[in-house]
Amino acid sequence: MDRNALNDLLRWKSQRHRLPLIVRGARQVGKTWLLKTFGQGHYEHTAYINFEANRNIHSLFSSDLTTEKILLGLRVETKTRIEPEKTLIIFDEIQECPRALTALKYFVEEAPAYHVAAAGSLLRVALHAGTSFPVGKVQFMELLPMSFTEFLAGIGEDELAEILAREDWQLVEAFRLRLIELLRLYVCVGGMPEAVLSFKKTGDLNDVREAQNRLLAAYEQDFSKYARTETVPRIRGVWQSIPSQLAREQKKFVYGLIREGARAREYESAIEWLCDAGLTRKVFRVSKPGLPLRSYQELNHFKLYFLDVGLLSAHMGVPVKAILKGDALFTENKGALTEQYVFQELRLQDSFDIAYWSSDTGQAEVDFLLQVGTTIIPLEVKSAENLQAKSLKVYREKFGPPLCLRTSLSGYRRQEWLVNVPLYALCRLSGELREE
Repeated sequence: MDRNALNDLLRWKSQRHRLPLIVRGARQVGKTWLLKTFGQGHYEHTAYINFEANRNIHSLFSSDLTTEKILLGLRVETKTRIEPEKTLIIFDEIQECPRALTALKYFVEEAPAYHVAAAGSLLRVALHAGTSFPVGKVQFMELLPMSFTEFLAGIGEDELAEILAREDWQLVEAFRLRLIELLRLYVCVGGMPEAVLSFKKTGDLNDVREAQNRLLAAYEQDFSKYARTETVPRIRGVWQSIPSQLAREQKKFVYGLIREGARAREYESAIEWLCDAGLTRKVFRVSKPGLPLRSYQELNHFKLYFLDVGLLSAHMGVPVKAILKGDALFTENKGALTEQYVFQELRLQDSFDIAYWSSDTGQAEVDFLLQVGTTIIPLEVKSAENLQAKSLKVYREKFGPPLCLRTSLSGYRRQEWLVNVPLYALCRLSGELREE
């Protein structure tokens, strides 16, 4: 399977003033595969260390952190030639060895010609324990689940992925029904590499569900392993409430859905832990679309989205056979899976900040606001064929944006003040906005 993030790694490799790279992301999102594949394809040698599996190597970093000593130890441990510019050094699960994290700054200061890339699944969680972090001495890249187009290429639908990448809406429209069928599969399978690979191998969605349930169980085990004991029950409470949170008409996070009488102060740290682990992500409400968008966020009003739409469908217990019921999968649970999918696609296009808007009365809500340069664009998600954009009209009358966006299963269409971008072609959204 190919990942678009390989292009980001190539840009990192070619930088003149390159810093050690840390690839962040939730467990099992594909960080190790990505770095190993990059090393095999673009370097003469790859020296790989996993700090979780190889505890003996921790002693190499326990004393003086000189690069000469570290490089000698790595050569002995990995039995690999480590040469400047020619070898990729990979530190996997680096959060398990805080001293190795600290050592990254010495590569910048003493051995900048060596290419070092690290991966960390729970790095933000580990930093809360007081780890010395090489501020200003590293670069970051966040790896997310596979996008819809990466999923298409991963299951052998490369040509359809290429069609979506082209700026030809007429050609996309010709394959609309096939793209909707594959999008329905993606909502069920999601973008976690293990689930995609399972589907590619067997085509059996029951096998996919088993893989997803294993991932969900592994994440829950991490709660007990990495979180403070007193916080674990609250993390589990938030985790279990997410399906019901997103299945509501108004998807603002409600603490009372965790348990009756729950208060924000009891669960704030649990939510932050899940966000730091990469398992959830907040999108904040704004009452006014001002610039910059972040300045207008209301920190006590937010939606909490999941890591992956396929994992969410498994966490919700959506029956596998539901994908055979036409487009019902997109509309059930108040369109929760559809909105989750849209959020994932927006995150992959990191050229804009994201928030949502609702009126003070709660009668109107726009699912997403996108800050594109100095412009804020509203985006409404429609999971059904009823395309009346009532909330968008309220928003437009109140704030007068230059453009309004809607995404639905309908084909591309441009009206006077509204552009409909098909759900299956959200990868084209950034290009559409650049054309404005």
